[in-house]
Amino acid sequence: MKFIAKYFSDLSPAELYEILRARAEIFLLEQHIVEQDLDGVDYDCLHCFLWEDGHAVGTLRAFYTDEAKKKVKIGRVVTLTHGKGHGALLMEGALAAIKEQMPHETLYVHAQTQAAGYYKKFGFSAVGEEFDEAGIPHIEMIYGKD
Repeated sequence: MKFIAKYFSDLSPAELYEILRARAEIFLLEQHIVEQDLDGVDYDCLHCFLWEDGHAVGTLRAFYTDEAKKKVKIGRVVTLTHGKGHGALLMEGALAAIKEQMPHETLYVHAQTQAAGYYKKFGFSAVGEEFDEAGIPHIEMIYGKD
């Protein structure tokens, strides 16, 4: 298994296809989210993914949310396997890649509330109130905020 971090323009067609396939498998088929995944944001993202045997088995994207490039948001976090440590490999690799390739002051995620414990393990802390996103309860979490 290999961790890879690439900007959209550097992705091969197969890598892009596999990233989108993994997201569809989790968000559409498993979680039944019926909102548009292809939102135009991917073009400006650092795509982090785990690659094994020609397939993306975990993926996330990171992008600036402000013109000053001080805020980075992590989103579209999925792993196709559970209980094998792939989520930790993905997040640890992504945090290092984001730190290296995307200078920022704030790193945050809109975490599904049921996954808040996962993000907490990596140094994210919940802020604010729970909110609905795509029909699923979420909480904003900021990296490195105690």
